[in-house]
Amino acid sequence: MITYILLVSRQGKVRLAKWFTTMPLKDKAKIVKDVTQLVLARRARMCNFLEYKDKKVVYRRYASLFFVCGIGAGDNELVTLEIIHRYVEVLDRYFGNVRLCIIFNFQKAYAILDELIIAGELQESSKKSVLRVVSQSDNHEEQENSEDIARLGSRSG
Repeated sequence: MITYILLVSRQGKVRLAKWFTTMPLKDKAKIVKDVTQLVLARRARMCNFLEYKDKKVVYRRYASLFFVCGIGAGDNELVTLEIIHRYVEVLDRYFGNVRLCIIFNFQKAYAILDELIIAGELQESSKKSVLRVVSQSDNHEEQENSEDIARLGSRSG
């Protein structure tokens, strides 16, 4: 099970953090700090898996972002790498530029992540299904916004 997903810039700034287990804020901050330092200190040719306390850390760098997952000691690292890659593919299809989408549309990045992973487990492996659900959500949101604007316009007129 995935316990957390972090998206971290090369400078160490956390762009997205999703936790699938409950723990005190102090513990989360320590994990983020320690894991970020460990991942950023590694060279490009080093293995993408490392151990941190009783968990494994699996990460992958795409452009200037590190996608970092904390998983249980008995979980499969290669499956986790594939989940990271699937998330990046969906983000890339939806936005075109993953780095900018995380900065300017982080709520959509969270929504896409929520469609892929629930409670730390992969729920939907189909990129098309995830994109279809997110697009439907976008259409519904646009429809609600246009109805709100129409209602406000009729009141002022």
